[in-house]
Amino acid sequence: MGTITKKALVDKISQDTNQAQVIVKRVIQQFLDEIIDELSNGNRLEFRDFGVFEVKERASRIGRNPRTGEEVKVPKRNVVTFKVGRLMKKKVQEKKR
Repeated sequence: MGTITKKALVDKISQDTNQAQVIVKRVIQQFLDEIIDELSNGNRLEFRDFGVFEVKERASRIGRNPRTGEEVKVPKRNVVTFKVGRLMKKKVQEKKR
């Protein structure tokens, strides 16, 4: 198992579509920027068969400093969650076998 970088993804899509790397990189970056903008506006993003990105609020809680054991108040915060879509889940399970 390896790590795929944005550069490697741009290279692969560029080769598969016969598009210039500059154009593919710009499109991918614009796509990622739009996802970030929509999530920061509190919107839910749903991509059929891929998955759903959603912003959820984590409640404040009392945590513990692992070094000292002292209780620390952790404030509420927003987190991005991702729920895997049906097709992705199926393909990932097939690859594991």
